[in-house]
Amino acid sequence: MRLSRIKLSGFKSFVDPAVLQLPGNLVGIVGPNGCGKSNVIDAVRWVMGESSARSLRGETMTDVIFNGAASRKPVGQASIELVFDNSQGRLGGPWASYAEIAVRRLVGRDGQSSYFLNGSRCRRRDIADLFLGTGLGPRSYAIIEQGMISRVIEARPEDLRLFLEEAAGISRYKDRRRETETRIRHTRDNLERLNDVREELGRQLQHLQRQARAAEQYRNYRAEERRLRAELLALRWRTLRVDLDAQIRQLREQETALEAWITAQRHLDTRLEAERLARTAASDACGDAQARCYQAGAEISRLEQYLSHQRELRRRHADDARQTAAELARIEVQREQDLAQREQLRAELAAAGPEQVRVQAAEVEAAAALATAEVLLREDQAAWEDCGRRCSDAQRQAEVERTRIEHLERQLLQGARRRERLELEQAQLAQGDEELELEERREAEEQAAIVLADHQARLLEVESELAATRAAQQQGAAALQELRTRVQTGRGRLEALRTLQEAALGRQADVAGAWLRTQGLDAAPRLAEHLTVEPGWERAVEAALSGWLDAVCVPELKGPAGAIAELHAGRLGLFAPPESTAASTEDGTLAERVTAPWSLASLLAGIDTAATLEEALARRASLAAGERLVTPEGVLCTRDAVRLVRDTESGVLAREREIHEREAALAVDEVALARQGVEMEALSAQLHSLEQARREAQQQVNQGHRDHAQAQGLLQAAQSRAETACTRRAALAEECAELDEQNASDQEQLQQVRLRLEEVLLELESGRNEQVALGSAREQRQQQLRQCRAVADTARQAVARGQAALEALRLQWTATDAALERLDAQQRQLRERQQRLDTEPGTVSDDILVNAEADLGEWLETRLAAERALQEARQDLASRDASLQALEQERSRSEREIDAQRQRIEAQRLALGEARVREQHLCEQLQALDTTPEALVPTLPAVAEEGTWLVRLEQLERRIQRLGPINLAAIEEFAQLSERKQYLDAQDADLLEALATLENAMRKMDRETRARFRETFEQVNAGLQELFPRLFGGGQAHLELTQEDMLEAGVTIMAKPPGKRIGSITLLSGGEKALTAVALVFAIFQLNPAPFCLLDEVDAPLDEANVGRFGALVRDMSTRVQFIFITHNKATMEIAQHLIGVTMQEPGVSRLVAVDVDAAAQLAGVG
Repeated sequence: MRLSRIKLSGFKSFVDPAVLQLPGNLVGIVGPNGCGKSNVIDAVRWVMGESSARSLRGETMTDVIFNGAASRKPVGQASIELVFDNSQGRLGGPWASYAEIAVRRLVGRDGQSSYFLNGSRCRRRDIADLFLGTGLGPRSYAIIEQGMISRVIEARPEDLRLFLEEAAGISRYKDRRRETETRIRHTRDNLERLNDVREELGRQLQHLQRQARAAEQYRNYRAEERRLRAELLALRWRTLRVDLDAQIRQLREQETALEAWITAQRHLDTRLEAERLARTAASDACGDAQARCYQAGAEISRLEQYLSHQRELRRRHADDARQTAAELARIEVQREQDLAQREQLRAELAAAGPEQVRVQAAEVEAAAALATAEVLLREDQAAWEDCGRRCSDAQRQAEVERTRIEHLERQLLQGARRRERLELEQAQLAQGDEELELEERREAEEQAAIVLADHQARLLEVESELAATRAAQQQGAAALQELRTRVQTGRGRLEALRTLQEAALGRQADVAGAWLRTQGLDAAPRLAEHLTVEPGWERAVEAALSGWLDAVCVPELKGPAGAIAELHAGRLGLFAPPESTAASTEDGTLAERVTAPWSLASLLAGIDTAATLEEALARRASLAAGERLVTPEGVLCTRDAVRLVRDTESGVLAREREIHEREAALAVDEVALARQGVEMEALSAQLHSLEQARREAQQQVNQGHRDHAQAQGLLQAAQSRAETACTRRAALAEECAELDEQNASDQEQLQQVRLRLEEVLLELESGRNEQVALGSAREQRQQQLRQCRAVADTARQAVARGQAALEALRLQWTATDAALERLDAQQRQLRERQQRLDTEPGTVSDDILVNAEADLGEWLETRLAAERALQEARQDLASRDASLQALEQERSRSEREIDAQRQRIEAQRLALGEARVREQHLCEQLQALDTTPEALVPTLPAVAEEGTWLVRLEQLERRIQRLGPINLAAIEEFAQLSERKQYLDAQDADLLEALATLENAMRKMDRETRARFRETFEQVNAGLQELFPRLFGGGQAHLELTQEDMLEAGVTIMAKPPGKRIGSITLLSGGEKALTAVALVFAIFQLNPAPFCLLDEVDAPLDEANVGRFGALVRDMSTRVQFIFITHNKATMEIAQHLIGVTMQEPGVSRLVAVDVDAAAQLAGVG
């Protein structure tokens, strides 16, 4: 994929549309300072999604639009389009099949940008996704502008890492990881809110379940009521249906009768038409019969004349000569008569011919006039109908125009109202309430975040205190249990010791005990109870005071000692403490190791102590009489004896000391137990208080989350409203302009439509007047047609009569000619006969007479038959006229009967329609009850009555009223809440599963990101180590990670130019920094070549040698990467295959001039 051209329009100094053609892989852009070369770099970054106006050397995004010059006005928008050649299909996904991809960005004065991919509108995110992983982007390593070299080399490790991430193609993973983290955070928030909602739903379900039961019973009653009402309606429908069927049958009978009448009328029409045809035929037959009568009369006259003549000849035959002469004379006379008659007939024929011609001409003229009248009538009718159609069209057009006028007026009114609303909305939006609300919402969101943080801190503090208190409670509980155990154990041990001690001290219920009770000494202390012995010497004291330890301490011995004789059994000792408590003790004596309230000299005198039995035995020989030694083990030695006592009194003193110690310890433990109990109660109260505080704090945190989420939602809504308001203001302005334009257009259209309406109304009025005139003309034409038909009928009759008379004259002419011929023949015959008579006598031929008489008889019969036929034809014509008149009267009666029958049918249909309306109403009522009469009627009894159903409905209504108020929504609410509870439970499980899935996805992405980043880091590092010496002519450079974690580690550059030892990259010179940055960028390009690389005066800080090495490297890499560089350096210009000059002949307006270097070189070589 490579960049084939850049289209600029209205962008910064490129006000006129310009196309920057990039035919090769080495394209240089040259021109003087300030002519707009760097605007090309800004254009490429801007169209790739750069959203920072500062990065484009502006304050706001509208600064990229041409803002005017000395001779140019500002333009309203800027547009940049990058056209890529993707014939190799480097862009994957849905764009792999496109050989050419065009990316365009458009911005207007409102600051709103629009993005387009191959002409289709898209999002900025779609543009970013298109270039993800290709090394392209608004701030990628493929676009190196002025000053960027130093920023790259001096960038923070975290920023430098971004270049490697883009080269590794993991920027999309970073975006996905951020999205995944956001989703996880939202999922956890949703889980918390979901749990709160589930708990609340659980409480609501318990309350709704009781209401749902009552509502279910109510619903059952209502369903029963609905069923009864439906059955009642079905009963009414069944009754109505019976009446309706009867009415339908009656209507059908009437329609059948009507059809019969119509059929009869049609038969009458047929008979009328036949009768009219028969009448015409009868009229024609009458004319034919009359013509035959005329012909027969003429023939009879001729034959009668012929017979008369023949008879006359026969009468005269006797007198041959005389008669022949006379006959010849008569024949001559007859011939003269016949000639005269023939002349007369000729005259009559001559007169009749023109008359017949005139009559025929009159008939033709009448027929022509009739045809002309018919044609004129058809023309008038067509003109009238055409005028009617034009009037109808004009009427429809007028209605259309009126409708359009109403529509336009309504549209203008709506537009005016819309304009008022828009102006009101503009006035409201102009108040800036959205910005104020946005600021308030932002402050509210910040305050909610602060409150939430306070609540969370308070919750952490309470949870910390609660954890400490719980730990203290657990420790206190363990201590309390330990103290209770110690107290119980101590009490048990103390009780056992006391029991043993009492037994050892003689406080059993024996004889001595009874005596002591009688003396009132049962509660008196024993001697052992007053002694305190040095630890370890208890047995020694017990051995020395054996028999006296259980002695009862009495104030004096006088009374008790006198009564002691009363004791007959048992053992009892009495001890009266001496008055003097002071007693001197010598070192080493046993008395020194015993402490008592009084002196024990009388009991312990002469008893020394020895540390061991061996010492006692060694000192035994030195003892005087009455002196004794005792060891700690209780061995008592005299000069002559050694005694060891182990009896019930053994351990009394140790036991007594243990009793005192245990009593003291028990008292301490009981006090500690009481104190611990109080502390535990205090801890329990504190724990309860802290639990309450934690719940309250948790509620406050939850409320804080909700308030914060609500504040965020309100903030987002406010931001959306602010953005919407901004967009809306622009849209309002545009809509107002459109409304104004639309109103102007509507006003113009309204004026035009009104003019058209006036024209149409004038045309309609003219058409109506014309139609009236045409109607009058049509009536006249119809009258003329009727007259022409009458004239034509008269002419036809006259032609028929003339034709008959002419035929009769022709027959007479023929007969006269025949008679003349016969006369001539007779004359010849008579002359011959006369000649013969002169020579011989002549006779008259009987055959001639017989034939003539036969012919006469036939013609007489023919005339009689013709007269009879004429009479019959006339009678038939009269009969036909009468029949025709009768049929016309019958047809009129039939029409009256049909009209009456139709009125009856119409009335029946009206009644049937009313019944069907009632039926439809019942069906609609049943449909409202979700049933049909066809479904209910079969289920009803045949003898069902409406009253029974009405009673049931009343009873059911009383049951419903007894239920009282019902929450009908409880069932649905219970079902909905139950469903929602189940849905939320499933959603909770889904969220947990989704959370686990997202976490697994994050771990997977992290693994892939680490692996890709490590691989990319190593490859780029290797490329840097290779390219750095090549650019510097030696030295070395490498990349280092700031930490081990591949997900967060930054990247630093360590560079050592040849012959230098530099500790920091910042100590490099400007040229060295530029070469180092170029080495890094080209190393990245070797790994993941971007489709093109834009270099903006990168060679500016380089000297001639470094420029040469830089140019050589660019030339080598141009086989894989397309380089577009801006330079002022001639050495760099020399490597360009295509030079594009940017000039500013007109101040503030940039123009392009392109030169193909190879073609120019060839041209120079040719010249």
